[in-house]
Amino acid sequence: MALLWLAVFLTPASCVLRPDQDGHQSQLQVLSADPKSPIENFRMQTRNKTLSWDVTGNVSNIECSKNSNSPTKAQNNHSCKFYVLPKCELSNYTVTVTTANGELFSTWMQYPVQEGRPAAAARGLECRVHDVDFLTCTWEVGTEAPGDVQYHAYLEAVKTEKQWECPRYSANELGTYIQCQFKDLSAFANVQYRFVVNGTSTESRIPCSEFIAYLSHIEALSPPNMTVSCNKSHSVMEWKMSSRFYNMFQYELEIQKGTDRPYMLREDSKTSFVLRNPGDYTVRIRARVRFYQSSPWSASQNVVCHQEEDADLHFWLTPFVIALVTLLVVGCALFVCKRYSVLQKLFPPIPHMKDPLGNNTHSERMLSWESDRTGQEECPVAKMQVLGEK
Repeated sequence: MALLWLAVFLTPASCVLRPDQDGHQSQLQVLSADPKSPIENFRMQTRNKTLSWDVTGNVSNIECSKNSNSPTKAQNNHSCKFYVLPKCELSNYTVTVTTANGELFSTWMQYPVQEGRPAAAARGLECRVHDVDFLTCTWEVGTEAPGDVQYHAYLEAVKTEKQWECPRYSANELGTYIQCQFKDLSAFANVQYRFVVNGTSTESRIPCSEFIAYLSHIEALSPPNMTVSCNKSHSVMEWKMSSRFYNMFQYELEIQKGTDRPYMLREDSKTSFVLRNPGDYTVRIRARVRFYQSSPWSASQNVVCHQEEDADLHFWLTPFVIALVTLLVVGCALFVCKRYSVLQKLFPPIPHMKDPLGNNTHSERMLSWESDRTGQEECPVAKMQVLGEK
């Protein structure tokens, strides 16, 4: 086997031009360890992301691998399909054949072949989703990039190949773009995307750089927003979590009372927690998705729950004030009623005489005289005679 791989590395490389299904020719670097290999017409069909070949002779097994990782069995011994094909990163695609008599043969290609100055391409390309609705990608200028290099970027859905140009760039002191930001991700589903940075220069061709990931896998979660209230008997902690792609979280709370050692609590999907007999304590929180992705810890909150005296005073004072006000109202009412009755007895109303010369109408200030009215306050009435009109 060692001799076989030695022969592989000693085999000269050859570049061939093969048209893909779109009619375009792709430059592929095809290498074979042995001219007697049963693999012929080795080709990459970029449109359907399929590596295919022709087989001569009897074979018992054929496997494919990308960069020597995770070999998979070929379909009908004639092809292997890949979900993602790189546009910028050079990769090795290998086909290993086992013949009917047990011989091993390997053939591989490098795809895509990079043109221009590889060290001039954008390097250190990284992307992350943050603050719920922002996608930010950053990169550095290539170490061998010409002085007039400029980079441009776009986002592409891997499956549909739909593209979005970068809407907002940030540049370095030389005016070269080194960052791209998408501000609104509401139109982007949680699928696999490819972020591509192309370079241009008048001096040489600049290879592209790419970053491939699901947006949910690169989301940098923010800590939950927590509010705390407390009294003598308990403390209530409530929090709210925001995320573009997740809605189920496990929450971790770290609580420390006084000088005691902090302890950890875990809450699945709940957004509140009640701490009994809290006293004074410090708390912070973070959110976790599955087992590999979590938010940073929130800032620690110092909670002071020394409100026993005020709470007790408020508890007893409130009903006391209500009762006192009620008694005052009732007392005032009784006092007013009693005072009115005494005044009526001390100062009874004086009746007015009836005008006999009128038209039998009653003035508003006259009262009819009732001779037979008796009572403790009745006074003798003298006989009166009308002498005439003035």
